[in-house]
Amino acid sequence: MQITQQFTKWLRLVLSVTVMAGVLTGCGYNEFQSKDEATKAAWGEVVNQYQRRADLIPNLVNTVKGYASHERETLEAVTKARAAATSFQITPEVLNDPAAFAKFQQVQGQLSSALSRLMVVSEKYPDLKANTNFRDLQSQLEGTENRIAVARQRYIVAVQDYNVHARSFPNNLTAMMFGYKVKPSFTVENEKAISTAPTVDFGK
Repeated sequence: MQITQQFTKWLRLVLSVTVMAGVLTGCGYNEFQSKDEATKAAWGEVVNQYQRRADLIPNLVNTVKGYASHERETLEAVTKARAAATSFQITPEVLNDPAAFAKFQQVQGQLSSALSRLMVVSEKYPDLKANTNFRDLQSQLEGTENRIAVARQRYIVAVQDYNVHARSFPNNLTAMMFGYKVKPSFTVENEKAISTAPTVDFGK
């Protein structure tokens, strides 16, 4: 008798788990998991490429300083913008915070603008443009800017996929139940700015 009762309890537990799994699958819970992880992975690549750019800047500034030390204001602007960008950290866990995301865009945009001004200044110094180290840094920066653009675009696509899932019925009910919020993405205006800055073609 006791064995039969235990078996009955076990069977009920198995059925309950099976039903719950079916419900969660049907309401999009499992897809939320995979899509959420996809956005985090895409965001990680964005952050990595911005960090790569930040790592290039000290050598770039020092090289320019060797040929254009009196361009102090421009050099300091780049250094300050880099400090602001690297001190501001945004993790996957706070990607649901539009204000934090907007702040991240702002500091990175300011660094892009400062780099653009530095590139314009560099055009005035033929000896600097001919420097091998400078040209190597220019090539690395140009490649990094391209990788940033690609990483940002992949993040935009991943977030769009996630947000469509979160807003669709009945997935939106699951989103409310488990706290899956719509994620912020890069703005159209910001994408236009990124696509044109910074200019790093010194070879002409």
